[in-house]
Amino acid sequence: MCVAHFELSEKEFQRISRMVGDLAGINLHNGKRELVKARLGKRLRLLGLSSYTEYMKYVEEDASGVELANMLDALSTNLTYFFRESQHLDHLSKDILPQMIAAAGRGPKKLRVWSAGCSSGEEPYSIGVVLMETLPDPSRWDVKILATDISGQVLAKARQGVYEEARFRDMPAAMRGRYFELADAGPPKRFRVCDQLRKIVHFARLNLMEPWPMQGPFDIIFCRNVMIYFDKPTQERIIGRFTDILSPGGVLFIGHSESLSGIQHKLRQVYPTVYRT
Repeated sequence: MCVAHFELSEKEFQRISRMVGDLAGINLHNGKRELVKARLGKRLRLLGLSSYTEYMKYVEEDASGVELANMLDALSTNLTYFFRESQHLDHLSKDILPQMIAAAGRGPKKLRVWSAGCSSGEEPYSIGVVLMETLPDPSRWDVKILATDISGQVLAKARQGVYEEARFRDMPAAMRGRYFELADAGPPKRFRVCDQLRKIVHFARLNLMEPWPMQGPFDIIFCRNVMIYFDKPTQERIIGRFTDILSPGGVLFIGHSESLSGIQHKLRQVYPTVYRT
């Protein structure tokens, strides 16, 4: 029997939704039912299972946690490209970074950035390009970008650092030429991140719902198009944790389609979808 013919019952969908919500904070509303059916159906086919109930039992009994990670990978949406929502990067280069550069003065030149929900790496590498382009004499700065995601699959691609030309559609070609080298003439052409940029970005798997091993503080946090998957109480908890780990005057960027309205927080809005401590 073809997996595509399997039916996902309301009871099965609710069970999957509860598990994904409890473990990863992802809010699967009824509009996601067909997506869940299609994406997890591929896992059923691969594992030779006969129903979604059987699949959930398999996930729960897998002590290694590997299939749980595979399930979360399958249900995570990873649409991204370089310089996505570029207004944020413009604001970073023209307003935020000049202020931080001035504040550093002749003191320690240190900058810590976190890309939370980094997907396949386009966001943290884009941030790195902006830092390299904006900081005066970047070699004198201690710069580190932590890039985390719940999906091990996309992190593997991010660490590889090779991207098709279409992913650079919003990045100026001259800028791409300074930080990426041709990896494959194609078609399609593929470009590899250069060592200068790669060395400042560290990738790690992290579920935002679980304890965070890093202590901070971070000067800048990007968490864009991630919280749309969370319900309001979960959003409020995560924003509170971001606030606690930001340095004084630290900056939080959220996605253009996201909002902190209806959430209690201690941040002040300084620009659309940009907040400071």
